[in-house]
Amino acid sequence: MKTMKKKGIALMAVLLLLMTGILAGCGGSGGEDDDTVKIGLVQLVEHTSLDQIRESIIDQLEEEGYVDGENIVIDYQNAQNEQSNLKTICQGFVADDVDVIVAITTPAAQVAMGETSEIPIVFSAVTDPVAAEVVADMDQPGGNVTGTSDVISVDNIMGLAEDITPGFKTIGAIYNSSETNSVSAIEDLREYAEENSLELVESAITSANEIQSAAQNLAQKCDIVFSPTDNTVASAIATANQVFVEAGVPFYVGADSMVKDGAFATYGVDYDYLGRETADMVIEILNAADPAEMPVRTMEEMAMYINSDTAAELGIDIPQEILDQATDLAREDL
Repeated sequence: MKTMKKKGIALMAVLLLLMTGILAGCGGSGGEDDDTVKIGLVQLVEHTSLDQIRESIIDQLEEEGYVDGENIVIDYQNAQNEQSNLKTICQGFVADDVDVIVAITTPAAQVAMGETSEIPIVFSAVTDPVAAEVVADMDQPGGNVTGTSDVISVDNIMGLAEDITPGFKTIGAIYNSSETNSVSAIEDLREYAEENSLELVESAITSANEIQSAAQNLAQKCDIVFSPTDNTVASAIATANQVFVEAGVPFYVGADSMVKDGAFATYGVDYDYLGRETADMVIEILNAADPAEMPVRTMEEMAMYINSDTAAELGIDIPQEILDQATDLAREDL
C-alpha cells in the first residue's frame, strides 16, 4: 500500500509539472515573446549595392534602439535572384505574422505586396515605384506600401562623363530589360542621346550569363558605356568592367557601390544613406505611422564617386576640379 501511495504521489507531481509547463507556454507569462517586434527582411540577390542597403538598415535600427536579438527579431532572407524564392519567403513572413516587411528592390516589393494588403511593407531601391505599380502616388502611396527610391539623374551622370571624358559620340547601355528600374533609366538615356545628337547602342540582357558577351559587343562599338542601378549587372560587374578596362572604354554607372566594385564613375545615390532612410521609415511605422500617408522618399542629395584605380588602368587623368569634389572609392570604404 505504501509503495502504491508513493507512486500515486509521484504521478500527481509529474502531472502538476506538466500542467504548469503547458500553462506557462500558453498563458500570460509568454507575453515577452508575443511583444517582440518581428521584421521580415527580403533581398532579391546578394551584391554590394543591396548588401550595403541591408547592413545600413540594420545599423540604423540598432542606433535607434531596435536591436536584433534583444528587443526585435529580424528574419533576413535572400532570394538568390529567383522569383519563386521571393514568393515563398514573403508567404513565410505573412504566415509568421511579422510586424513589418522590408523589401529590397522592385521585384521584392512587387511580390511582397502581392502576398499581403494588411502587413506594412517598406521598400528600398525601387527606382520608379509608380511605374512598377508598387504605389499609386509618390506623395500619397494609398495602401500598405511605402519606402525609398534610388532614382538617378542620367543627365548628371552624362554631364560627369562630359567633364571627365569629353567628346564621346556613341554611348553603350547594358541593362536587364526585365528590371523596371533599369528600363526607366534607359528611357531617360534615350532622351539625353536624342537631345544631344549622340548615338545610343543598347545591349539588353536577361541574366548575368549574358554580361560578358554583351560587354564585348558594346566595347567594340562605343566610346563610353552606361549601366543604371541594375541588379543583374551589379551582381556580375567585375566581369563587365574587366572587358571595358581591357578595351579602354570608361564604364559609368548608377550607384556608388558599383564604382566601389570597379566601375569608373557615377554621380549617384549614396546607398548607405538610402538604407538609413529606409530604417527610419520602418521605425515610424512601428510607432503607428500609416504607410498610406507616408510619401516615398527620394534621395535629393547626389554625389560624385570615382575609382582612381580604374582610371589608372584606363589611362584617364581625372580633372582636378572633379577630384576635389568626388569621393574616391578605390581608397575609401563605403
